[in-house]
Amino acid sequence: MPSTPPEGEPAPADGLLPASAAEGSGERDFGVYIHVPYCRVRCGYCDFNTYTASELGGGASQAGYAAQLRRELAFGADALRRSGAADRAASTVFFGGGTPTLLPASDLAAMLAGVREEWGIAPGAEVTTEANPDSVDARYLRELAEAGFTRVSFGMQSAVPHVLATLDRTHAPERVPLVVRWAREAGLQVSLDLIYGTPGESPGDWQRSLDAALACEPDHLSAYALIVEPGTKLAARIRRGEVAEPDDDLHAEMYEAADAALAAAGLEWYEISNWSRSLETRSRHNLAYWRGADWWGAGPGAHSHVGGVRWWNVKHPRAYADRIEAGASPALAREVLSAETRRTERVLLETRIAEGLPIPVLAPEERRAIPASSPTASSTGGSRSPAPPAPPASETGASCPPCAGACWRTPWCTAYSPDGTLPGVCRVSCVCFPGASLPGARFLGA
Repeated sequence: MPSTPPEGEPAPADGLLPASAAEGSGERDFGVYIHVPYCRVRCGYCDFNTYTASELGGGASQAGYAAQLRRELAFGADALRRSGAADRAASTVFFGGGTPTLLPASDLAAMLAGVREEWGIAPGAEVTTEANPDSVDARYLRELAEAGFTRVSFGMQSAVPHVLATLDRTHAPERVPLVVRWAREAGLQVSLDLIYGTPGESPGDWQRSLDAALACEPDHLSAYALIVEPGTKLAARIRRGEVAEPDDDLHAEMYEAADAALAAAGLEWYEISNWSRSLETRSRHNLAYWRGADWWGAGPGAHSHVGGVRWWNVKHPRAYADRIEAGASPALAREVLSAETRRTERVLLETRIAEGLPIPVLAPEERRAIPASSPTASSTGGSRSPAPPAPPASETGASCPPCAGACWRTPWCTAYSPDGTLPGVCRVSCVCFPGASLPGARFLGA
């Protein structure tokens, strides 16, 4: 079942935000997340806020969902304006779930039209929907492209039937190449999601899934370690001894196999679980999350963030519909983040991504904890070749310590440039040279 919402202070019914949320809003990117909470079948590992037909109960209708959500979008745009936030067109829109593509393509088009009407959609915006391989066909994907979608993320998860069965996935492996081809014919970018470490999945099974995914030549690929969430069907099966618990060492082995295979195929790692064909095909919406941008999350259980204020909607579609019909905010609760909390979260999030974290964000005692050079082992356990010599003193200053040259997922750096940028390889790892890094976390010098 869906997880429990976090605690927070009551959210105001009028949706107004503190004045601090609007400060500097014109300088921050703005995105929109649309949650579609419906699934045909609940996957055994999933604790997302999703509902099958039997779980919905009365008062919650898929048929009326697009109209309800558009009313929240109108409410949200008005609330932000009344709170003093700058008018900003959405630079990214992401439809997640659940399975958004269980709804007719016309419903997704109508919700996207609501974003366009209330906020506008910036030129060149990224507009993504998640989809199951068995929830779309060629005509559906063409309709999405005609409505303004630019990208589709397919939940492939595995190419091995027994792994898909353990995960309660309903599509056949051979369906994935078909939907990828149809998406490309419609002019959509394609991302594939994989899960590794499923009980009973061997390294050979995982390699088979990687090979099948790469054969589709996706623009982007995400690979996530399976996490067994409390209260899920999978957790109950493990507790009863029906399937084995995931093995952390096997997870690490599979991650390293993925990183090697994806790099060899020309997909560049840019976040712990994400690889992309180019800068242009990275998930800009997810990068906005990791970089602390603003977004409005619409739909049951959706989370939003604007200027250090975070809030989340009521979870059940019936409760959500009741609030929308009453003209009230669907938000259940919120929290106003302190400056220290925002800084801590920035450290946690920006060290996930390839560009890393500017060292001045760290407190002085934290900066002193960064070693002058990194060890010769990556954070994933793989050994590296010996480090190259430090860059010349003329580039870094005579007091620069030896440079380890390690970014945690690529080979040791073998060349340097005055600004520390090494296109296609990594950035120099040295505390006094731009691009300092630690295994598993990247830091950019002042």
